[in-house]
Amino acid sequence: MLKVIVNTTPLIALCHVGQLNLLKKLYNEIMIPRAVYRELSKKKQSICKRQVDLSLEWIHVKDIENQMAKSMFKTQLHDGEVEVMILAKERSADIVIIDDANAKKYAKYLKLSVTGTLGVLIKAKREGYISELKPII
Repeated sequence: MLKVIVNTTPLIALCHVGQLNLLKKLYNEIMIPRAVYRELSKKKQSICKRQVDLSLEWIHVKDIENQMAKSMFKTQLHDGEVEVMILAKERSADIVIIDDANAKKYAKYLKLSVTGTLGVLIKAKREGYISELKPII
């Protein structure tokens, strides 16, 4: 089973187009760092937070072990993005799902395999979980 770590923006994007479940179909289960869960929790009535809470049997919220590692990242990244990369290194993740271009550069520098929301949607289309990309995009 692939180890997949997902950042906040892809979760929100997939929630808002009604496709969060694609992550389950494609990867069976995913991990999100605690900071991503906190970011989703900032809005009290967050549609995505509710969807994630209803999916906690396959979305696993994980704490990073090395809190000190966060200080090594530049401040231009959000906590969630930083924790995605740290958790990915700690858990030897197969792939990270991040949309922010700057965060993708850091992830690639760390030799992490990276995709974004669009990559998830393309994979879902190739595997037959969705018939068309255009209506979703």
